[in-house]
Parts: sequence; structure tokens; C-alpha cells
Amino acid sequence: MSADDVRREMPPWAIAGERRIEHVARVVALLERWGAALGAPAGEVARWRRAAVLHDALRDADEAALRRYGAQSAWPVKTWHGPAAAAAAAADGERDQGVLDAVRYHSFGFAGWDQAGRMLYLADYLEPGRTYERPTLDAWIARTASEPGVVLREVAAFRIAWRLKNGGRLAQETWEFWNSIAADASSSSR
Repeated sequence: MSADDVRREMPPWAIAGERRIEHVARVVALLERWGAALGAPAGEVARWRRAAVLHDALRDADEAALRRYGAQSAWPVKTWHGPAAAAAAAADGERDQGVLDAVRYHSFGFAGWDQAGRMLYLADYLEPGRTYERPTLDAWIARTASEPGVVLREVAAFRIAWRLKNGGRLAQETWEFWNSIAADASSSSR
């Protein structure tokens, strides 16, 4: 997907600059690549694409604009764009709860996610425009098509460890997300 495609698919309420649009284009391209490699049905990949287009649709909005959509006061302001975009998308007619949950929680993780949320979480973090830890991220990108659940746990563990190492707090949603994917791992190893 090109940046021009993203511009055309962005909702009219979006506040996203050029760098953000290019990021979203890379996220969508990665999701489409994984969808093809996993043999995911076209309808499922379309859900992933909608979630990707919406996830940062308000990332460049200021605090006042985000508050119009009912910001999450318990979360840092820089993460309000997810809940705000989910609220705006719902008001604009998006009815797929999995897509809305993917958008709302993409910064933290969510125990109740379906594949749309899980795949968006991976693509948003691993997309090729991110320059840090590139060899590690590239290895995860390559493995996602064959072992998405394993890569999801590894990426979540990496992100959580980084946050803790740097003295950050973890949202309750992140703990619940981690516990859900850790439970998935332990039940599949029995």
C-alpha cells in the first residue's frame, strides 16, 4: 500500500501528517504481506487493513482535539490517540468490535484481542521505518508468517522489559494482555 492509498482511505476526521501516513502505509504493507503468507481470508486481511489505517488516524492531534473523543485520563496523553480514533471510527460507522479494540489498545495490548489486534500490535512495532534494533525486528518480521503467536509473546516481552528497564509504568491492560498470551503459551505446551 502506498502513502497515496493511505491518504485516500483515511477518514475525514483524521489528523495525520506525512510521516504518520508513511508509517501507516508500511504497517498496512506488512499486514498484507503476513496475511498472504498465512493464507488468511481476504475479509480478515481487510479487517487488519482497516485497523491499521485507523490506529494512528489521530496520532498528530493535539490534546484538545483528542479530548473531544473522550480521552483515557488514566493513560499518558501521548497514548490517547488510540481510544480517540476508536471512538471517532465508531461514530463514523465502524461496527467491527475487533477492529475498534485493535485501534483503542494498540499502544498497550489487550487481553480480549482477536487476530486484528494481535497482528496490528506486531506490525505497528516491527514496521521497517523504525530504526532501532533493526536486526531483531527484521528477524521477528520474517518469523511472524510461520509462528505469529510465538513472535507476539517475544515482542510483548521485549516491549514490557524495555518499559520496566527504563522506569516506566505498565498499564493494567498491558499486564492483562501479557497474562493472556502467557496463558496461551502454557496451554499449548501441554
